[in-house]
Amino acid sequence: MSWILLIIGGLFEIAFASCLGKAKETSGLESTYWIIGFLVSLAISMTLLYKATQVLPIGTAYAVWTGVGAVGTVLVGIFVFKEPATFWRIFFISTLIMSIIGLKFVSSH
Repeated sequence: MSWILLIIGGLFEIAFASCLGKAKETSGLESTYWIIGFLVSLAISMTLLYKATQVLPIGTAYAVWTGVGAVGTVLVGIFVFKEPATFWRIFFISTLIMSIIGLKFVSSH
């Protein structure tokens, strides 16, 4: 269950980073809504990380949480914000995914 909470928390990390990107592109009331989305996503993400660390080691949990967020945010950048999908970006994102999976397998929980 802790792993599921951690993954969901990582998904909310993607959401808060994406909200920041959208807030930067907008102005006025629309920007305010994106900032509210950022704050809500941030609170949920941090709460789920906290819950997961009640069972999982903090180092593993934090690495996986940030890894999920990093991979997801890069993918959102590529598919939503039209950032370049160069060979090296895909290569290093792939190594990050393999590292996240590796941490799950070597964790005793």
